[in-house]
Order: sequence, then C-alpha cells, then structure tokens
Amino acid sequence: MNIKILGSGCANCKKLQVATQDVVTALGVNATIEKVEDLQLIMGYGVMRTPALVINEKVKAFGRIPSKDELKKLIQDEA
Repeated sequence: MNIKILGSGCANCKKLQVATQDVVTALGVNATIEKVEDLQLIMGYGVMRTPALVINEKVKAFGRIPSKDELKKLIQDEA
C-alpha cells in the first residue's frame, strides 16, 4: 500500500503524518508513507487545500485531519 501525505510541511501536515503512521502500525498494514511537499505534484492531485491524504493514488481526504477512526477505515478499505 502506498500512502502519501500532501502538504507544505505545516503543523497539520505533520500531525496527519504522525496519525497515519500510528494507524498503519496499529493495524499491522504493510504500507509506505511518503511526504509530498512539491506544490506542482500536490496540484497534480487536484488538491487545493492541505493537508491531504492519498492512498494508492486516490485522494481520500483534504483540507483537514481525519480522526484516527476515519483513518483506520480509509486504510482498511484500501488494504
């Protein structure tokens, strides 16, 4: 599974990255988590508000930090 956190490196982007890593670890899912800070790459996903969560190249959330329960569901749905 490939997970990307899109954002400029703001506090919310970092919080989303930590929360995502926590959920992946708790679920025992084999996933690569990548931080994408390049604005052109972020815009390529059609995302205009960060942070954004991309799982297996599908935008799952943007402009907010999903709860850990929501992250768990989003990750399990793609596993």
